[in-house]
Amino acid sequence: MTQTIAPRVRTLVLLLLAATGLLLAGAGPVSAHAALTGSDPRQGAVVEKAPTQISLTFSEKVAVSDDSLRVLDPKGERVDKGDPANLSGTAYAVKLDPGLPDGTYTVSYQVVSADSHPVAGAYTFSIGAPSQTSVSVSDQTAGGGVVGTLYGFGRYVSYAGYIVMIGGAAFVLACWQRGAGVRVLQRLTVSGWLALTSATLGLLLLRGSYTGSGKAGDIFDLDLLGQVLQTKTGAALVSRLLLLAAAALFIAVLFGAYEKREDEEKRDLTFGLAIGGTVVAAGLAASWAMSEHASTGLQTGIAMPVDVVHLMAVASWLGGLAALLVALYWAPADTAVDAPAVRRFSRVAFGSVLALVATGIYQSWRQLGSWSAFTDTRYGQLLLVKIGLVVLLVGIAGISRRWTARLAEAVVVKPREEEGASEGEKEHAAARAGAGASESTADAGAGAGPGSGSGKQGAAASDQEGGDSERAAQLARQQAARDTARQKQQRDADPNRFGLRRSVLAEAGVAVVLLAVTTMLTSTEPGRTEEQAKAATAASSADASAAGALTLDMSFDTGGEDGKGVVRVDLDPARVGGNEMHVYVQRPNGRAFDIPEVKVAFTLESQDIGPLPVVPDHISTGHWSANGVQIPVAGEWKIAVTVRTSDVDQTTVSKNAQIG
Repeated sequence: MTQTIAPRVRTLVLLLLAATGLLLAGAGPVSAHAALTGSDPRQGAVVEKAPTQISLTFSEKVAVSDDSLRVLDPKGERVDKGDPANLSGTAYAVKLDPGLPDGTYTVSYQVVSADSHPVAGAYTFSIGAPSQTSVSVSDQTAGGGVVGTLYGFGRYVSYAGYIVMIGGAAFVLACWQRGAGVRVLQRLTVSGWLALTSATLGLLLLRGSYTGSGKAGDIFDLDLLGQVLQTKTGAALVSRLLLLAAAALFIAVLFGAYEKREDEEKRDLTFGLAIGGTVVAAGLAASWAMSEHASTGLQTGIAMPVDVVHLMAVASWLGGLAALLVALYWAPADTAVDAPAVRRFSRVAFGSVLALVATGIYQSWRQLGSWSAFTDTRYGQLLLVKIGLVVLLVGIAGISRRWTARLAEAVVVKPREEEGASEGEKEHAAARAGAGASESTADAGAGAGPGSGSGKQGAAASDQEGGDSERAAQLARQQAARDTARQKQQRDADPNRFGLRRSVLAEAGVAVVLLAVTTMLTSTEPGRTEEQAKAATAASSADASAAGALTLDMSFDTGGEDGKGVVRVDLDPARVGGNEMHVYVQRPNGRAFDIPEVKVAFTLESQDIGPLPVVPDHISTGHWSANGVQIPVAGEWKIAVTVRTSDVDQTTVSKNAQIG
């Protein structure tokens, strides 16, 4: 039976790990907590004079370094100077070189949000008139590439290691103290400690490159490591390593000296280990709470303790589940996990689920902020998946509880049967021992006699006795092996235990996927922040529109030599009343050029107003301007631009736009 089950177990585990890998692979680059909510100059703006600085506003405070804010000219050369500075609150700025020429400039930023995730992006603005630029302005992402993948995997391993280590130790201490002497449980808990320790060291090395260049070659840069140690996340990782040293001592006592203690000493040691283990587990959980989502946003003083309780409850439930699964499948037959231990774990798991529900509701409110965020944000969608997995896990746990009850009922009858069987076996063994002793005595008596051969016969008798002792020991070992195999076969043939194994295996499979989704949640921008960023961006766009963000580009072709180009009209503030208008003319290659004449006319066809002609003044190459352009009423105006490229080559192009 066991030989048939083991391949199935391995297959299921491999499938679950593959599913987890697909989840993690589909996660993509990390979505950060902070979001850009404003900038000056704003994205796409065309300003008349060169600004002296660039300022960016984020949804929360961020950490900046020397290269966090960069401004590049059309050729890709840096024109910023000095280090970025915090203006006030969540606004940051960098100075620019004086007297920048006209053209399109690119602002690139890469900062670290308060919850440890990198944020990157870029946008453009123009001075005087737009121009071609050699800088790519495609959306930049942070935390991607090989380093980002390794960092994400390290986060998953660290969570898994914590859950297995804490859950395994808690299962032994609270549910099955006899399991302290079971080798497979020792290996499971130690494996969790090794996974968490190695992952923490890896994250510490990867951190500098992950939040910076993203290059694999920077992983072992000691300067970057020194900078990481000065950050909140670096301090949290170092604290975790120190606490892991205490956890190693806890594990050594639990699986070393604990089983050898007398009952009274064991009770005292159990109390001490429970207190010390809780402190270590809470400290390790706090190393996440103090550096991730709980450490920023609303009610951080409440959120961080709640996050600690949440993570400890997850470890007690899922880690204990892993320990139970290992004990059910691989514990020796003479120390098989019993029904009382399973019942105790069931109570622990139930309490953990209650703690998860209470803390999860608070975390969901804090991170989402609205019901719509469940479906409108990635965080909310992942949270729905997590809730579904938890409900499924609780449902399977209910099946496990029923199998446990049946197993407990079956155990009530077994002791009496086994007691009668053991007495029969003892009588049979005694009979065999008596027969062996009689044969040995008879052989010894036959060998004793007078004469000179008595000494040799005595020696032969001694050799015979030594051989019998070795043979008896060998038979005893064989009998013990047969008894163990028989007990294991009987245990595996128990339908209640077999059913419990399958349900616990199903729980563990769902738990693996649940852990993957939880890891993705910790690196996804919370729904509340995402919605706030969207609202701020929309408000900024609305303000910009109200303040004169009307820009129209129209291509023209007069049909003559050098008669093709693009004319741009900027109207500020695009409201009823007086407005300032700028007209820019460019060749198809983006270069500004002069033409003999430019005229503009405004027509509101719905109310038969216009055309209202405007003749702007020539300011510089390819640039015309007019002040006091009067728009009498709000509506959808037709803006027509007449361009003349020679004495005879002329054309009129137009577009409609809402003004006022």
